[in-house]
Amino acid sequence: MSTNVQLGIFEGPLDLLLHLIKKNEVSITDIPIARITEQYLATLELMQNLNLDVAGEFLVMAATLIHIKSRMLLPAEGGETDEDEGVDPREDLVRRLLEYQRFKDAAAELEQRELLTRDVFVRSTSLTEEAAAPGFREVSLFELLTALRRVIERLPKDDAHEVVLEKITMREKMTLILDLLRARGNLLFEALFSEVKSRMEIVVTFLAMLELVKMRAIRIFQEALNGPIHIEAAVGIEQAAERVAMQETEEENNGTSGS
Repeated sequence: MSTNVQLGIFEGPLDLLLHLIKKNEVSITDIPIARITEQYLATLELMQNLNLDVAGEFLVMAATLIHIKSRMLLPAEGGETDEDEGVDPREDLVRRLLEYQRFKDAAAELEQRELLTRDVFVRSTSLTEEAAAPGFREVSLFELLTALRRVIERLPKDDAHEVVLEKITMREKMTLILDLLRARGNLLFEALFSEVKSRMEIVVTFLAMLELVKMRAIRIFQEALNGPIHIEAAVGIEQAAERVAMQETEEENNGTSGS
């Protein structure tokens, strides 16, 4: 499978670290570097396995974490008077994270002011269907990857060695997701994988979901932090299906013109 999915809004390595720190319920100023490094590398490996576009800065951060971890594991030699002695190897990373968190908080506050202004000063035109649902929070890519890891871990461990050729296309999965939304109106993230029996099908389904997000055909959100992840159509379900059909037609036309 050679499908590449690149999202228009793609969080960086500091976002991933903040997500892991929040998930582990630890303080930014006292990061358990061994545990966070292990989880960071596992997430990075999953991103690469999904053929997500992994920027070089993610790899640089991975090297930084490994370096910090190695420095913390090495015992200090008694006779050394190194000027760095006594300095926490995590200090620079903590400073960067705190500074980045301040910018994120400021951006979130400005966004809330914009939403408040929108609600107080009524516009002349009605709100479009693509407006975010009130009270809901968008789900980050890293939260989706964490949920995906839980789905993959539920697969049976004792897989048979029989080789079965699977013919699963992302386009079929995109249509299936829209059909489920048409029938139910709203889906839980885990419900997409309730009938899935192989790792390949899980990956294709996940990529199909990301492609629909990229097309702005669906919206993924939580009602509360760490709550269930919901999926719904970002536009009318028929309009979302039309977007998928239009993209498929464009791809077929591009393929024909290129041959």
